[in-house]
Amino acid sequence: MNDAGTRLDTSGFVTLLVEEREDRLAVRLHRPGVKNAIDQAMVDELHAVCIHLEHTPKILILSGTPANPATGAQAVFASGADIAQLRERRRGDALAGINSAAFDRIAKLPMPVIAALDGFALGGGAELAYAADFRIGTPALRMGNPETNLGILAAAGATWRLKELVGEPVAKQILLAGKVLKGEECLAVGLVTELVDPETLLDAAHALADAIAAQDPLAVRITKAVFHTPREAHPVIDTLAQGMLFESQAKFDRMQAFLDRKKK
Repeated sequence: MNDAGTRLDTSGFVTLLVEEREDRLAVRLHRPGVKNAIDQAMVDELHAVCIHLEHTPKILILSGTPANPATGAQAVFASGADIAQLRERRRGDALAGINSAAFDRIAKLPMPVIAALDGFALGGGAELAYAADFRIGTPALRMGNPETNLGILAAAGATWRLKELVGEPVAKQILLAGKVLKGEECLAVGLVTELVDPETLLDAAHALADAIAAQDPLAVRITKAVFHTPREAHPVIDTLAQGMLFESQAKFDRMQAFLDRKKK
């Protein structure tokens, strides 16, 4: 599935820190001076990450800047879009879907995406997290969409992904009334799957990546694709996808290994 010799060239990156392994890519948003505000450079680098993962499918882990007790800096995933840039954008920029195109591309990556969330995940930062397949948080997590307070709407996925994730009543509290959810509230509504201490956040993300990596990669890829297929395409798409997997060598090898273990 993966070409270990093909690695992402990050030599020109200025907003992301990347660690690449054989089966995963760990990407840390890195604009700490502006609380990881998502600017055009970060969007461009996220597209570069997607191009790499579309050609070399791996699990993606997204995280932000951890707290720094020495300086007193708080943890932050992403505080939102860069307001200085957003202030100058006009109708044409909105119609180009700058953030929404990047986040949709992340959501459609072949292998699962894990968002490790600590501190603020607001506006575009929250929408980036909504695009992930899994979200793990900390008690310090603060997630919401304050866009209407700035005279705009959350147009990079929140108006539809959030309703799918937490239901209409909670989604409307966040989108229309500016409610920011704390970590425990995110867990209660299912916006995150678990809460862990900040010190173990990345460990938890990698543990989840380990569990995914233990599965058959092709089965994971096809299951993700089928999961996101429109309802009207089922069950036909399920049957066709299963037909593909029934012919894979991994299916025979893994089932034979299961049978061999039962004999012992």
